[in-house]
Amino acid sequence: AEVLYKAMKGLGTDEDAILQLLTARSNAQRQEIKAAYKTLHGKDLVDNLMSELGGKFESLIATLMTPPIMYEVTCLRDAIKGAGTDEKVLVEILASRSPNEVNQIKSLYKREHNDDLEEDVTGDTGGHFKRMLVVLLQASRQQGIQEDLIQSDAQALFVAGEQKYGTDEGQFITILGNRSNAHLRRVFEEYRRLSGYEIEESIQRETSGTLQEVLLAVGKTHTHTQTFFNQIWLILQSSGAGTDDQTLIRIMVSRSEVDMLDIRAEFRKRFATSLHKMIQGDTSGDYRKALLLLCGGDDA
Repeated sequence: AEVLYKAMKGLGTDEDAILQLLTARSNAQRQEIKAAYKTLHGKDLVDNLMSELGGKFESLIATLMTPPIMYEVTCLRDAIKGAGTDEKVLVEILASRSPNEVNQIKSLYKREHNDDLEEDVTGDTGGHFKRMLVVLLQASRQQGIQEDLIQSDAQALFVAGEQKYGTDEGQFITILGNRSNAHLRRVFEEYRRLSGYEIEESIQRETSGTLQEVLLAVGKTHTHTQTFFNQIWLILQSSGAGTDDQTLIRIMVSRSEVDMLDIRAEFRKRFATSLHKMIQGDTSGDYRKALLLLCGGDDA
């Protein structure tokens, strides 16, 4: 708290001190620093930071200072209430959170906006995509592995898709929306044995549009790293046409304490470059410095 106070005191701002410190702390620690700052100086740390900083760097620091659930509530609200619906954000958040996290998001959304998240989501989406989001919002994903259902779940998915003319989307929604990740991993292994296909291949063949996106996000075997990796890659690639900084900030901050090393490894495996190098070539100034610190090392 003292380092940050000194960095902003007097003329000019020591951006380096601010970014070095905040990127080296976890979100929980940043919340403690915020509380200590108020106790010591009687001022709100975030307000002070925002008045000293600007541009993308300010957005990044604001995101770093926001508790994760609060940040997700804000992202969902913006995705729904903005011009048009940002389905990508709905998928990214709702498909990768545990039932407990979904419940926290729902109650905080209600508290902050006095609206029901499920009503807002259903009012803004349609068809099978809406059905899948509603299932995810019930936060009733079963825990653990149900051995007696593995075989029948895999069989049901096979019959609903590859074996059928047309697709029974309802089956995909029920099984992918209600079973635990650990259970689904076993189901997908069985599915591969049964059908000869990876579940992702079948989802891509049998569904389309936003339903396909949300099913793929849930069906990503093992982790959600793949989804985030793909998004970062797309953003950094499109740099010529203006980088989608909001999404880049959202992913870099939210994954920095989860699977950043996996995302980096995936980058290295797929391309002749590293995530570090791409961020370096695509961004500038203090914004770049802070993103690179969140990224960590260069795997080149």
